[in-house]
Amino acid sequence: MPHIVLNKTLNLFDFSILFKPIFQKSPLIKIQDMYVDTRGTNALFSTVVIDNSHHEFFIQIMTSKDKTTIRLLPLTDPEKTDLVKQSLVNLCLEIQKYYPDMDVIKSNLWDYLKKNIVS
Repeated sequence: MPHIVLNKTLNLFDFSILFKPIFQKSPLIKIQDMYVDTRGTNALFSTVVIDNSHHEFFIQIMTSKDKTTIRLLPLTDPEKTDLVKQSLVNLCLEIQKYYPDMDVIKSNLWDYLKKNIVS
């Protein structure tokens, strides 16, 4: 399962205020809405990607006291195309835009990440 782990907790309520929909025109990646649970430990992002086919799924962010994980929501489980994987990276880069001190410490998407990564 594609995933990215960041080295700090993310306040999902604060990020929900900062979050703006992510739109990449070609090839199409659209991360539209963010839904945060009442505890502030999980968030879902409705996502659409169109490459050779049309995929609709949710990206899940889970945060704990010392890390934040970005992954595909297993219930929606899209085909793991390059564009689906890139959507996770796009969300990670959006988080790092607002929180530049958050570093990637673990991932199986290294080839898709374009920033300097902490190993």
